Amino acid sequence: MTETVAQERSTPPHSALRRLCAIVLSMETVVFWLTIPVALAVDHASPRSIGPAGVALALAAAVLAVLARRWLRLTLVGGSVLQVIVVAVGVIVPVMYFLGAIFAALWVIGIMLGRRLDVPA
Repeated sequence: MTETVAQERSTPPHSALRRLCAIVLSMETVVFWLTIPVALAVDHASPRSIGPAGVALALAAAVLAVLARRWLRLTLVGGSVLQVIVVAVGVIVPVMYFLGAIFAALWVIGIMLGRRLDVPA
């Protein structure tokens, strides 16, 4: 058995790390849905580019939040990639630089706190 699979199985399904990752990703899903109309109204961006991009980001965050329960490693990698993409979306919607930085910080803090809380006493 590889170390990754062993770690995956050793992390309980209701661990703090899994919960915190799912919470951050769930909050991001809401923010992505709310960002779409703001980007269309304030930045006068094209609905053909903003709509699908916002929906894709929201769905990716929602799927990763659900996957946190079973596949923690996939969620950690996918969520980290998502954080980078969110900051990069700041090119299209400048306020996403700020929101992306906040969620990236929450993501890192959630991982650090989750690991600390999951360590047996």
